[in-house]
Amino acid sequence: MDRFILTVMLLGIYFCLPAQNWEYDYDIALLKAKQENKTLTIIFQGSDWCSNCIKLEHKILNTGVFQKYAADNLILLKADFPKRKQNKLSEAQQRHNNKLAERYNTEGYFPLLVLVDDGGSVIGKMGNKNVKPQAYIDELDQIINH
Repeated sequence: MDRFILTVMLLGIYFCLPAQNWEYDYDIALLKAKQENKTLTIIFQGSDWCSNCIKLEHKILNTGVFQKYAADNLILLKADFPKRKQNKLSEAQQRHNNKLAERYNTEGYFPLLVLVDDGGSVIGKMGNKNVKPQAYIDELDQIINH
C-alpha cells in the first residue's frame, strides 16, 4: 500500500512539472510569439549526433528553472537535424528546417539558439555554454531586454 501511495504522489508531481512546449512550424510559432508578447527562440540542434546539443538539452533546456522561464517568456521552435535513419524527419519537416537554417543559421552552428523579434528579425544568438541554467537565462534576458 505504501508503494502505491508513493507512486501516485510521484506521478502527481511529475505531471505538475512544467512541460516543454515545442513548436515545429515557424509561422505558427511567430504568430504565437506576437499574440503572447514573447520572444521566438529557434533552437537548431542535431539531437542524435551533436554532443553539445545533447548537453544543452540535458543541462539547460530540460531543467525546471529553464522550462519555467521559457513558459513565461519564450516561444520555442525546434529545428532538429538528426542523422540516424530511425530519427529521420518527414520530408516536409526537413524542408521547413532547411529553410530556417538558410535564413537563421547560415554558419551551420549546432547547437544554436536564435532569438527573433515579432517581425522575424534576429535580436541575438547563443550557443552551448558551460554554465548553470540561471546564468544561461540571465544571458538570454540581456539579449531580449537590450
